[in-house]
Amino acid sequence: MERAFSLDESDARVFLELDQLHKKLGWSFAQRLAHMEAHRALVERRDDLFIEFVTLVNLCGEPARARELILSRSFHPWEGGEGKVTTQYTLSLLQLARQALRDGRPGDAEKLLRSALTYPENLGEGKLEGTKDNHIYYHLGLALERQGREDEARTCFLRACEGAVEPAGVMYYNDQPADMILYQGLSFLKLGNIREARSRFYRLLDYGERHLEDRVKVGYFAVSLPDFLIFDEDYTLKNRVHCYYLMGLAYMGLGDAAQAAAFLDKALALEPSHMMATVYRALL
Repeated sequence: MERAFSLDESDARVFLELDQLHKKLGWSFAQRLAHMEAHRALVERRDDLFIEFVTLVNLCGEPARARELILSRSFHPWEGGEGKVTTQYTLSLLQLARQALRDGRPGDAEKLLRSALTYPENLGEGKLEGTKDNHIYYHLGLALERQGREDEARTCFLRACEGAVEPAGVMYYNDQPADMILYQGLSFLKLGNIREARSRFYRLLDYGERHLEDRVKVGYFAVSLPDFLIFDEDYTLKNRVHCYYLMGLAYMGLGDAAQAAAFLDKALALEPSHMMATVYRALL
């Protein structure tokens, strides 16, 4: 792949495939970002490449730059790309809001989180039916609480409790993300409902423990898979990673940071490019 790209460094498709190979080989986010920065003109030529670039910017700790990059471009929907740019848009705003809360700027956090509830037109897609935005409403509740707006905060925490309570597998992008169950539990804690909170955390833990050894295959007509399918994937391995990730989330909710870190580290040891495991490991 490197030889192929060296023979024609204007080929954006080969560059995308080379980056995905680097990802599978365990290149760090910083290494992949530096490689993309060195070929920025190619990155600009394809939406799929540009989204990978923005993802790396987000994961390398530059959410403000990621948001700026996303807003600078008009994206076009394509099969297999569903949810990718909207995920990065939301992640950038959420990371900025968390920083504002840490810095004692709840008003700024509120503005960022309210922006995350709607997608600008340039992203090229809207929200999926049934999206609950638990993570956004939980943090919005925190921001309002810190401004002394208790009733509004409670309304947000109640909204963050909604949604499916059973974790989904690793297979499809339109499944409810597993961390939404974490935020359901955290919101129940804010509302003083310990029993419901712990039930959410233990559902994550139970799923991870029960499905850790599953052998997983993709159906021939599988659609809405969450990753670029340039190279064959080991879905049994991805399932194991997903289960470790869920168990890490469970222990985060249960307040056991050491166990949470241990399981997230196990996930990242098997899949160093796992986006959300990276995000939550950094939060710990």
